Amino acid sequence: MEGVAEFNVLGEPLQPCSEDPLTGFFRSGYCAAGPENAAVHLICIEATEAFLAYSKSVGNDLTTPRPEFAFPGLVAGNRWCLVAARWLQAHEAGKAPRIYLGATNSKVLELIPFEILKGYALDLN
Repeated sequence: MEGVAEFNVLGEPLQPCSEDPLTGFFRSGYCAAGPENAAVHLICIEATEAFLAYSKSVGNDLTTPRPEFAFPGLVAGNRWCLVAARWLQAHEAGKAPRIYLGATNSKVLELIPFEILKGYALDLN
């Protein structure tokens, strides 16, 4: 993400989400939207067994490795850049995982109000 100025939902420079597994649409470790704001993998989550099971039940299998997409498959405890609409879907079903606001891209605020995100924050004092 060198040279790309993207911000988190707190209005600060975007922090990395995960390097192990390497996450983000661009596999940079960041939930970056990119220069054309094309990427939508913008919410940094901490996966749980319950969320992974829910996600699979609605057709988004995040546990099976997909090497062709540099996707290792997730286990509980992994941090991952999730598609904002998928997180919102899980929230509406009462199954959303907790998130890291510092690593969640400000672009999600176009879809999800900050007050909702704040209720799931793992990184607020």
